[in-house]
Amino acid sequence: MLQELSHMDRITQLQDEIQQLLTIMSSTIAYLTSRANFVQVSQDVPITKSRNPEKYDAPDVFEAHKKELVTDLIVKAKQVEYLIQSMPEPDPEEEQVERLQALEQEMAQANAEYIQAVNRASK
Repeated sequence: MLQELSHMDRITQLQDEIQQLLTIMSSTIAYLTSRANFVQVSQDVPITKSRNPEKYDAPDVFEAHKKELVTDLIVKAKQVEYLIQSMPEPDPEEEQVERLQALEQEMAQANAEYIQAVNRASK
């Protein structure tokens, strides 16, 4: 039972780390789309919009922030990968079936006891 709790703690920790990874990804996309200046990438496609200078970061600042965001993403992804690697291997299918059958029998017995208790209490 204690080992199962440890596995559940790892699963919870993994869920938290994945949530943080998604938050970092979302923040990164929001930053990149809101603080970038429009740049012509092809001679065939002209720039048709422009932003006020206070709405975008200078190229050197933007590059520094991009590198920091990439580093954050990589670190968090490696933490998630480590947690996944530390998860235990699943039990063989036969053991899982036996365990589920035992739990089902326990549940049926508990339900029968509950019904008996309700019947006694209602008399």
